[in-house]
Parts: sequence; structure tokens; C-alpha cells
Amino acid sequence: MTPACNLLKKKKIPFSVHEYEHDSQCTQFGLEAAQKLGLDPESVFKTLLVSDGKNLFVSIIPVTHTLSLKKAAAHFGVKKLVMANPNDAQKSSGYLVGGISPIAQKKALVTAVDQSAKALVSIYVSGGKRGLDIGLKPDDLIKACGRAQFADLIDES
Repeated sequence: MTPACNLLKKKKIPFSVHEYEHDSQCTQFGLEAAQKLGLDPESVFKTLLVSDGKNLFVSIIPVTHTLSLKKAAAHFGVKKLVMANPNDAQKSSGYLVGGISPIAQKKALVTAVDQSAKALVSIYVSGGKRGLDIGLKPDDLIKACGRAQFADLIDES
């Protein structure tokens, strides 16, 4: 079990586990998960770490979309954001890129989940390693992440 699964069990948050054989050549981790698990890609969310140069933040958006750094910066109350350095993301979260779960990260970060999640019964996020997703209710993801809120994060352009 991963730290994400252990935390959900500890908090008694219901979730489902979905495992698949990760293709080491694949870099589109979320889309691969949706395809291999037979899930609607709009319900599979990716965990992205962003930085304002000093602090890291977590943005969770559907795998079919691109993050609006401008919208995320406005939500987090900072001037500008860039994608976090992969090594910094791994060090802060305790997970490998492609398997970064928004749940039970080593360092608790301010987190935003795209508001499109609210319309779904269940969403799927990384369970903490490549080839493992977990399904849960959007409100339960907010609870599990601690310092999380829904926000408009998708780039519409």
C-alpha cells in the first residue's frame, strides 16, 4: 500500500484501487491510466506541482486539459507560477513523477482541484505510484488533501 492509500484508510475515506501495467515508454501517465483502466478521460485527473519561485502548490486537473498558470496564480494569490522542477516535485511530494498522488504528500501543500470535478460522482487520481490510480468522490479528495479547494484551473485557449 502507498502512503495515499494508507491515509485514506486511516481517515476512513472510501476509495477504490485501480491497477494497470504501466508502459515505461509512456510519458502521458494520466491518459495511459484512463485508456488502460477503461475510464472516461474527463474523470481521470493529473497532479501538477507549480512554483512561484519560493513555494510549491498543487493543481489537480483532468488529464484531457492543460493547466492555466495564470488562473492557478490568481487562485493561490501569487503573481506568477511556473511548472515545478521535477526533482523538486519528487522531493516535496515523496512520490515519483508520473505517480505523484495529491494525497499524503511528504510536505503538505496548498492544493486546488479543478471545479469540473464537482460535477462528477467519482474522480480518479494517482494512488502514489505509476500504474496505480484511486477512485473517490471529489469532496472526499478535498478532505483527504487537507488544505484543498475547488477552483477554475483549466486553460480555455
